[in-house]
Amino acid sequence: MTESATPRTIQVDYLARVEGEGALFLEIRDQQVTDVKLKIFEPPRFFEAFLRGRDYREAPDITSRICGICPIAYQMGAIQAMEAILGLTVPEPLRLLRRLIYCGEWIESHVLHIYMLHAPDFLGFPDAIQLAKVAPEAVKRGLRLKKIGNTLMTVLGGREIHPINLKVGGFYRLPSRAELLALKPELEWALQAARETFEWVSGFDFPDFQRDYEYVALHHPQEYAIHEGHLHSSRGLAIAVSAFEDHFDEEHVPYSTALQGFRKGSTGPSAYFVGPLARFNLNFAQLSPSVQAAAESQGLHRGCHNPFQSILVRSLETWYAIEECLRLIAAYQPDSQTPAALSAPLRAGVGHGCTEAPRGICYHRYNIDESGQILEARIVPPTSQNQKIIEQDLWHFVPAHLDKSDEALQWACEQAIRNYDPCISCSTHFLQLQVDRG
Repeated sequence: MTESATPRTIQVDYLARVEGEGALFLEIRDQQVTDVKLKIFEPPRFFEAFLRGRDYREAPDITSRICGICPIAYQMGAIQAMEAILGLTVPEPLRLLRRLIYCGEWIESHVLHIYMLHAPDFLGFPDAIQLAKVAPEAVKRGLRLKKIGNTLMTVLGGREIHPINLKVGGFYRLPSRAELLALKPELEWALQAARETFEWVSGFDFPDFQRDYEYVALHHPQEYAIHEGHLHSSRGLAIAVSAFEDHFDEEHVPYSTALQGFRKGSTGPSAYFVGPLARFNLNFAQLSPSVQAAAESQGLHRGCHNPFQSILVRSLETWYAIEECLRLIAAYQPDSQTPAALSAPLRAGVGHGCTEAPRGICYHRYNIDESGQILEARIVPPTSQNQKIIEQDLWHFVPAHLDKSDEALQWACEQAIRNYDPCISCSTHFLQLQVDRG
């Protein structure tokens, strides 16, 4: 057997620079990839199970604990579902405040990923601490940008981690105009910093890797979809959020504690792609002119289908979110006639919600009885939806890199996974446990 044909096994026991705990197994025989497994071994957390029997008003605060990086995504999905059951539609000022706090979450999450988790891959550093030794100003810029997103979460949500000010029907307390205007100077600095971020990451060297993906994202007729809309795909799907389970499902694979999402089809289940690239490719025309122009300067206006370039799209979405914050703050005029929250008579029913977490669509369904008790809950987070496509990317990516050493190949595979900014902790809370004591 020649050296090049020597069997190789790449086993990454702990994936670095991702949220949560997971592993990668890669098997190569006779210069062919014979097995790829993205293993998620973090214990399932059974959020759906312990939501059962709780009051419907508790769902937003409980689900926010699923993720400390994107709690608004979970809160907002739960709130939407409950409001659908109660027949509530919040007035425009409250809707826009929700969009504003969601922009804060996009900023802090995208910036964390760009600067601390992903950029070191392109620049050859094991972590952001080592990067800071040679590029301190870039890292300082990233930290300041992230703090701005956190501050928005605090002002609108009551605190930056697991905010407590959102509720079914609106907010517990509305911010004053002065509180929001106080954020303007830092946001104006952030706008320039976002441009610099895009210019910085545009200089990275991106592997040439593209595949034909089915992108799935929310679409809204009037705005770049963030916190509401209908579900669209790049292969013609256009459905209401309530039809999600008619077209998508999850399955358990034996080597992972997290379910893997798939798209139902006449030819069988297929993988699909959610997150920044999906939003960008489906909703590009609704980005602001300045962001579109920046994308055009890098040829991205024709579409971006290289997951390694997702860092570019995240930086563009950060730029857009900052512009949205400034626009929404400038337009905010507290109205004494607009209550902080609406209420409606309690009734039994099934409700659905879906928002665009920084990593992709986050779907919720709840069934409540006439007393407001939750009978059933289902939550499908973005990382579980992307797991199949991550594995498929590795099957296609690795063959072109078999000449690398095991260490270099491991690095390349981990970077391919980090393209998706997977939140492994988020993905491991839904698993049906069956015990056979036969």
